[in-house]
Amino acid sequence: MDNLADIRLFVEAAGQGSLSAAGRKLGLSPAAASARLVKLEGVLRTQLFERSTRRLRLTDEGRIYLAHCQHALQTLEDARAALQAGHATVGGALRVSATSDFGRAVLRHWLDEFNEQHPQVTLTLVLSDSLSHLLQDDIDMAIRFGVPADSGMVAKRLADNRRALCASPDYLAAHVTPQHPDELGELDFILLASASGVANQWRFSRGDETALFTAPPERSRQTNDGALAREWAIEGRGVVMKSIWDIGADLQAGRLALLLPEWRCPEVPVNALFQRTPYMAPRIRTLLDFLEQKFDQASEVLKPYLS
Repeated sequence: MDNLADIRLFVEAAGQGSLSAAGRKLGLSPAAASARLVKLEGVLRTQLFERSTRRLRLTDEGRIYLAHCQHALQTLEDARAALQAGHATVGGALRVSATSDFGRAVLRHWLDEFNEQHPQVTLTLVLSDSLSHLLQDDIDMAIRFGVPADSGMVAKRLADNRRALCASPDYLAAHVTPQHPDELGELDFILLASASGVANQWRFSRGDETALFTAPPERSRQTNDGALAREWAIEGRGVVMKSIWDIGADLQAGRLALLLPEWRCPEVPVNALFQRTPYMAPRIRTLLDFLEQKFDQASEVLKPYLS
């Protein structure tokens, strides 16, 4: 924090692409601004910019440092605003991550409503079925099914969830409807693939009875995008394992129907994930409260499918 003024200069210069312009905004001469940047790079032992006579360009190390500096400065601004306004003002940048299907089908509409209530919040929604970006992309909050291993983030349970097999009514009408997981083998499947492999092994239970099934790759389409997997199922291209939260609207509209509805897969609740910190920014706390309310309301609507 001894370099806070230098850090502000660095962030401003990165945003404007000009050290002299950043210096003018902060009341510094070009020579003083240049000296401060050299000092900061010396302390860090890292070159932050590639300099030319026309423009500054961030180095790879500079881009990494910039993301953390922006987050740190926003946190300081949040603390100042909280002290001055008693948490009355909700504003600032808010980066939210979600899986591709849930983000497009549900969360984006909820965030629109949240932004209407809090127009001073600047939202960024990052959609990805991967977990690797959560720390690198400086995410404020992530909505995920289950708790990712080794994420280092705090998990807050938002709602129950159910994963179930589904397909279009037309597809089911053209095939023999299975009554037991052992009868699934003749169907076509749509599988979600990731860096950890293809999710094609499922465990089902009904009372005291359990059954395991592995979807055959030779009868399967694969994608790393959950939204595309759902669209393929709606088009009648096969059976897919999805969260009820992803397909709730499709079930209600008759675009999809459940297979083996009396059989259950292991429950994976919906969680909000956020950084472990003694101070939660007002914008994050307000969004968390808002999402808890939205999930409670939506759970009542989806109750027939969740229970």
